[in-house]
Amino acid sequence: MEKQQNEVRGALSFRRWNRSPYAVFNSLGQSIRIGVLSLTCSILVLPGHSQEQPDSLRTTASEREIELEEVIVSAQHAPVVQSQLMRVVQVISRAEIEQAPATDLASLLENLRGVDIRQRGPFGMQADISIRGGTFDQAIILLNGINLTDPQTGHHNLNLPVDLSAIERIEVLQGPGARIFGPNAFNGAINIITTSASKQEIEFSAEGGAYGLAKATGTGSFRIRNTHHLIGLAGFRSDGYTENTDFEGISAYYRTLLPVQEQKLDLQAGYSQKAFGANSFYTPRYPEQFEETRTIFASASLNGIAKTRIKPTFYWRRHHDRFELFRNEAPEWYITHNYHMTDVAGARLSWMKAGPKFKTALAADYRFEHIFSNVLGTTLAVPVKVPGESNAGFTKSFQRQGLSLMAEQTMILSEFSVSGGLLAWVNPELPDGISFYPGIDASLKISESSLMFASANQTLRLPTFTDLFYQGPSNIGNPELKPEKAFTYELGFKTQLPEFYFSASAFYRKGENLIDWVKENDDEKWQSKNLTLVNIKGLEVSLDYKNKSAGKKSFLTSAGIHYTWFDASKKSEGFASMYALDQMKHKIDLTLNHRITSESGISWRLSWQDRAGGYQPYDGVVFLPETPFKPVVIADAKAWYNFRKLQMYINFTNLTNARVMDHSNVPQPGLWVYGGIKMKLNI
Repeated sequence: MEKQQNEVRGALSFRRWNRSPYAVFNSLGQSIRIGVLSLTCSILVLPGHSQEQPDSLRTTASEREIELEEVIVSAQHAPVVQSQLMRVVQVISRAEIEQAPATDLASLLENLRGVDIRQRGPFGMQADISIRGGTFDQAIILLNGINLTDPQTGHHNLNLPVDLSAIERIEVLQGPGARIFGPNAFNGAINIITTSASKQEIEFSAEGGAYGLAKATGTGSFRIRNTHHLIGLAGFRSDGYTENTDFEGISAYYRTLLPVQEQKLDLQAGYSQKAFGANSFYTPRYPEQFEETRTIFASASLNGIAKTRIKPTFYWRRHHDRFELFRNEAPEWYITHNYHMTDVAGARLSWMKAGPKFKTALAADYRFEHIFSNVLGTTLAVPVKVPGESNAGFTKSFQRQGLSLMAEQTMILSEFSVSGGLLAWVNPELPDGISFYPGIDASLKISESSLMFASANQTLRLPTFTDLFYQGPSNIGNPELKPEKAFTYELGFKTQLPEFYFSASAFYRKGENLIDWVKENDDEKWQSKNLTLVNIKGLEVSLDYKNKSAGKKSFLTSAGIHYTWFDASKKSEGFASMYALDQMKHKIDLTLNHRITSESGISWRLSWQDRAGGYQPYDGVVFLPETPFKPVVIADAKAWYNFRKLQMYINFTNLTNARVMDHSNVPQPGLWVYGGIKMKLNI
């Protein structure tokens, strides 16, 4: 490794900002130039190597300072750095994950600026995630740079085979990323980075609490000679906070890094299974719904360090879904459950060349998506047996494929940087067989501690299989749906003071053919349709404080306040919207972390949320007139105490016992208390 660093030291270097070797989206396979990192971060330069930044631009987060040592970072997946000349990225570090009053990914992301989590059940069992006022289908999910987004429905995007205990950090790209990732990175991307396999440690945890909650995890990171290995296991269950909200599940994850000459072969695989009572999931008319999912995936990447590099990546994901409209007693007209088996396979080949002032990157990404179902797709000539079911068969199927061709050129000057790129999306179903999506990002350093940035990017999203084909008692799909399109413009500013970090950005998204489930007039069923026009404008502002001199005797260690405002305007015929127009309108997130003693402390999270739109209450017989969503305050806290290698903690979610309604007719749990112990051992 030292030899490799010396060979490229002249062109590749990170300014040493503090103790921790982090890099935004570094798992995506490039070393990158970072300008400002915080709970908002900026990726200033892309393919292949870094460039120095002044110490005055060192990062501050709500919990800690993320900084880079003078190292060359390389790992798995190239796309994000191809266009991130100056883009807002939020980062949750390992320290923040451990401090947060959350035991699942959805709850952890709840307090991020511009991120909206809508749940129909606790602990991420039925969670949808959206970014910047978009829908839950408009953000893609990556695990160490591998796209695990589910083409059946965005409801399954958080069905991931990795527990929080195995995650090193989480990076959230704000805004469109189509020319980075290809289709479906409509409003942003979430990249989950697992714990560095170079660590030598084992961690065990066990927790329990109200409503029969129980969870146990085990994570091990170790080396065998010159190979690195990471193993993560988790199991969880609960009786549920109300009728038909019980759940249980398991997950298993493995990752290894194997040396191949001067490169590393990165292999990962995972499995998850969960079953849960889906109270009123698709409609309150039938509250006894139930769902069980299984996910398995594997990927392989070859990573190296060089000024000119070719990197191949391969991945496969299979998702099983059994949905029961009636969990127990079913009426005579209900013949069978819904069964789905979705396969996604992909390959990516990226090339980059890095010089002192210019960077060039090219990539080709092929993705194949297929589903067997008894509900979604076109009719099969011969049914296919459902794996694991004795008397069930798939009667329908559907497949699609596409090729993304991406190109990026970057120019880096002392005060100014600019990057322009293009995505060519090749698909035989397009009218011309190909469509183009350009974008440009730029940054200007206006002082040693302040930056301005601007971007303009076009993006797209393909309809999910559910959007196209789902037919049910309350829903009608539309096989004629067109892809969503949008052009987003953004302007921002950020500055770094000794212990404070301020960031502000404004954006405008002009959307066309956005997909939503709507009701017109007195229709009884929701139908998927392309909305004529939906434009969103937004403002994001944050101020974070970090006590840099904080020691074990300091009371206040960090604090932050983040504000988000979105406003949507539409031009189309009158209708009731299920998703696209129910975006978060106002959101204020407060964080506070302080010590009680040298070995104990409390982390506080407070979120005020005001959602646009509304829902139609159901009285057991008919749907009533639409009721607007009411503003709500959600408060969580975690108290902890460290004793040698052991940590004891207790979490309080929804401290004020507020009535929270993220979706129609599905109230979230009130105050929920649970606690646990965690032990970490070096090996």
